[in-house]
This record gives sequence, structure tokens and C-alpha cells, in this order.
Amino acid sequence: MFSSPIETINSWGKRATTSVQVASLVAAFSAVCAACAASAPPLDSAPGASTLATDPALDFAFDSLDDRPVSAEATRGKLTIVCFVTTDSLPGQAQVDFLVPMAKRDADRVNYAVVVVGTERELVELYAKSLSLKFPVAWLEPTQAAAAEGFGDISVVPVTVLLDRGGHPVWRAQGRVARPDEMRKAMDLAR
Repeated sequence: MFSSPIETINSWGKRATTSVQVASLVAAFSAVCAACAASAPPLDSAPGASTLATDPALDFAFDSLDDRPVSAEATRGKLTIVCFVTTDSLPGQAQVDFLVPMAKRDADRVNYAVVVVGTERELVELYAKSLSLKFPVAWLEPTQAAAAEGFGDISVVPVTVLLDRGGHPVWRAQGRVARPDEMRKAMDLAR
């Protein structure tokens, strides 16, 4: 694929690509695509989650930075978006930037919460203040990650999860910024 000491030069003085090189490129690309497709989790649902009433609802409670609780009990009865971020994640900040106008528009119909995974509470407080968040923000120490186990793998942020009115995870996006239109579509399906 890369140039070698002996390469074919066409009549215009450019390196020519042989059919063997093209075939090997296509084979490599196909193998990478197949591997990614086989290992990528679905982005439209949480692992093992469904909207069936028989599935257990998540039981969670995170350390809120103010008096507004971020817990299963506080969110039941409304659709809820919970977003896990870190203070050093640019995609996490972009995700939060999408959530701010959504929360403003949805007012009291949908719960929004951000859970910041970080080691220093003061840094998490500064992070929340700098983003001017109007919805609850919680702090989760990395050593307490088991408290978020029901939300799936949160090691690659941002992780955005939609809970139905009963607290069941019905949609998630992990390691990427979820666009408002796709979150709205998931909310419409969960209503």
C-alpha cells in the first residue's frame, strides 16, 4: 500500500495502483467494517433494557451538588435524560450544550440531570457553574462507579441515557454526542 523501492509509474509520471493493491485495500476495509459492525453496541437502547413493565426499574442515587436530588425516586413519573460526562471531555461539554436548550424547552415535562465523573468535588462544582446549568448536577467519584452500574458502561463519555416514566432505560448513546433530534425521537417513542 505504501510506496516501495520498486513501484509502477504510469505515463503521466504518477504512481500506478495495481489491481492487487486495490483488492487488498478493499479486503482490509471490509474486514474493519465487519469487525466494527459486529462489536458495536446498539445506540438506540441500553444493554439488556426494554420498555417492558416486568423489567426492573433502575435504582440509583447520586451525590447532588445542590438540594435537587438526582435519584430514581426523584425522576419517576417523567421521562428522564441522564448524561454522564467528565470535566476534561470536550464531547461531554458539547453534549451538555445540547441538553441546556432542550431542558429549557421541556420545562417540567422531562427531567434532565448531568452526572459528572471526577475525583475533586470543587472541580466538578466549578465545571457546573461555568456551564450555567439550570438542571440538577451530581458528582460521582470514579471509585463509586458501581452506583451507575444499571446505566451500562460509563467509562467512555459522554453517555446519555433516556429513562421512561417508570425508570426503565429505553435508549442510550455512548462515547459520542447525541443530537437533539435523535433524543427527541427516542422520547417520542418512549411516551
